[in-house]
Amino acid sequence: MEPTVQSPCAWLRRVVERNRASEPVGMYSVCSANSWVLEASMQQALEDGSVLCIESTSNQVNQFGGYTALTPTEFVAFVHSIGKRAGFPVNRILLGSDHLGPYPWRNEPAESAVGKACELVRASVIAGYSKIHLDASMACADDAPNQALADEVIAQRAAAICQVAEKTHQELRDGSPAPIYVIGTEVPVPGGEQGPGMAPVVTRVPDAQRTLESFRAAFLKHGLSAAWERVVGLVVQPGVEFGDASVFEYDKRKAQPLSKCLPASPSLVYEAHSTDYQPPTALREMVEDHFAILKVGPWLTFAFREAIFALSWIEREWLGKARGITPSQVPEAMERAMLHNPVHWRPYYRGDEQELSLARRYSYSDRCRYYWPDEAVQRELKLLVANLSASPAPLTLLSQYLPEEYDAVRARRIRNTPVELIHERIRKVARIYAAACGR
Repeated sequence: MEPTVQSPCAWLRRVVERNRASEPVGMYSVCSANSWVLEASMQQALEDGSVLCIESTSNQVNQFGGYTALTPTEFVAFVHSIGKRAGFPVNRILLGSDHLGPYPWRNEPAESAVGKACELVRASVIAGYSKIHLDASMACADDAPNQALADEVIAQRAAAICQVAEKTHQELRDGSPAPIYVIGTEVPVPGGEQGPGMAPVVTRVPDAQRTLESFRAAFLKHGLSAAWERVVGLVVQPGVEFGDASVFEYDKRKAQPLSKCLPASPSLVYEAHSTDYQPPTALREMVEDHFAILKVGPWLTFAFREAIFALSWIEREWLGKARGITPSQVPEAMERAMLHNPVHWRPYYRGDEQELSLARRYSYSDRCRYYWPDEAVQRELKLLVANLSASPAPLTLLSQYLPEEYDAVRARRIRNTPVELIHERIRKVARIYAAACGR
């Protein structure tokens, strides 16, 4: 379906219909606020003639700024500015809010935390978000400690947030399409990954059915029957996950019971989080098995980091002893930033100092993605780009450190510039998802 003749919401709903009819088509969602990742993803979607879904989590972007220091309105403006630079039409961007619920305020009483989640969904709908993942699964300060919330409590809180989204949309006068919703939460918390140990267990069919029934009852109780018909995704655990140094791959056989029990109503598909680093064949099988909305984030920034570090090694070989040139120090600046403020990586990594040092740079969890905005890191990154723009790397060094990008340069698909080399590395991941989704 040509995305320029319909809204992104309508495009996704058509993808859902086709997937439910057993067509091997799906949609991938880019969960990142990294400008390099977003621009490269837009370039790929432009080539594919596709809508691009971009999502932010509730702790990443919210009415108080989140850890990106961006409100929903500011994040939308940020995304649109990148779209303008990339030549990507903003009417082909589907903006989503992931894990929208009380998570950022979970240390407050439930009434306060859910109230702030309601403020966030109002701000998000006004800003132009239209894909909303309702997630009220986390316990708040006045909930019973060390005890999972009942499905009914989760559903009622999510329905209260949805009610505000619906009311806010009705107040809009811009003719924007009504929000579409995703429910369910069998995934790690925002920004989290699976720890060491056994592979995650695939969601049991009775559990998925119970989630659906709880949400259906809560929606009807809140007068949200129309919104219920716009639920397009149910978040489940298909058995995929990644950790610091491991990837749990999709096992089609284990997921078959869930795959074969796609609910008759509402007309939805499964949404799979933490699909990063899955083999291309696994991602294609997931789409075929109705896990048709694939979330990806750390793999894209992991690829970005790979490109930056490789260019740093190239720069040192090529310009390290050149007169009048100051080589950049991106890896060193990143290490200093992470050690100075360990809040984003310390809870996730284990081991001795050597193991921690390796994880900070190379972990699948890619916690260094939180540190790219650091001023010192940005200063060194700009110097790296400037140095290799003024003095392009020899092809022999590209072959050594970036062999796939070297092939793209030799084939004249891209030019030998640091910007295009970085984008090409990120687009390698985006192409895998585009192919899995039938683009």
